[in-house]
Amino acid sequence: MVRLRRTFGRPDLVVKSWGASLAPWRLAAVGTLIVLVLGFSWVQLFHVGPPSVEDLRRVAGVDEWRTLDFGVKDDQPGIAQYDKTTGWTGFDIDIAYMIAEDLGFRRDEVRFYGIESEDRARMEATDLEGNPVAVKMVIASYSITADREDMPNVMFSASYLHTEQSVITLHGHPKVASLEEFAHKNVCTLSSSTSASAAEKAGAQIVRRNRVHECFDLLDANKVDAVTTDAVILGGYKAQEPAKYDHWDLGLDITEAWGISVGANQALRDLVDLTLYRSYEDPKDSRWEEAYADTILKEVALNPDVPLARATQPEPRRPEVRELPWEEIVQ
Repeated sequence: MVRLRRTFGRPDLVVKSWGASLAPWRLAAVGTLIVLVLGFSWVQLFHVGPPSVEDLRRVAGVDEWRTLDFGVKDDQPGIAQYDKTTGWTGFDIDIAYMIAEDLGFRRDEVRFYGIESEDRARMEATDLEGNPVAVKMVIASYSITADREDMPNVMFSASYLHTEQSVITLHGHPKVASLEEFAHKNVCTLSSSTSASAAEKAGAQIVRRNRVHECFDLLDANKVDAVTTDAVILGGYKAQEPAKYDHWDLGLDITEAWGISVGANQALRDLVDLTLYRSYEDPKDSRWEEAYADTILKEVALNPDVPLARATQPEPRRPEVRELPWEEIVQ
């Protein structure tokens, strides 16, 4: 309640004085509102600066999708594996859920489909009945290389994991220090894998398979002398059967930087990079660290002589996104 104080018997003077004092503030508020409206209208009309998150979602088509479909590996323990009892598990699976969460999809709206190495560029996976499925993203231990980036339907996000190449043999094999020790011997690796190049240069006889478990089937049957691919993949097999295999560090300087392919959808790539940037920059966002601790870290002790993967998230680029006043890219 406001009390009017009489001034020389005329309370109307108080009212007039109060109203006059508020007038400049009212004008300033109206002026500020007009400037903001005009500013936002100008941005919307002429698209000044980089796109907003809403712009990226519209261009990517995210809001039209009822489910979010990922192509992933299904036979890589600790990375991406399907089991009838436990379902889909692994580091790549957790990273996919992290991206899906930021895109507004619930966990029951996320779909995973097994994909073979040679099909990653085509973005074509298969369901559990063997039917082909076109996916929106590929998170399948997919190393970023210049040759792959030159492919017409491959566009990578920033890297989300760094690992390196290693080799596995049956237990009891003489100590391995380099791939040259497998010159003229049979070494299995994945089709379309970057690991084949180093093994070929070392003189190994390369046996290619579409799935890593097929390589291990050959190793178990003594049909190849070793399996070589990324250390974090081999580490999962060693962790499952530590007495059966020996895992060897090759000391190679090449880093295998895994990325997420989004096909030709650049707007989706920027949205994925935004999630990776938030995860890296925001001290309150521990989803990457939790994914690593729940999967890869558990295998480290069972692979004591081989570095499986770096325990820190690779530093991503900050995507070109217009941050509106009510938005915060990093909380």
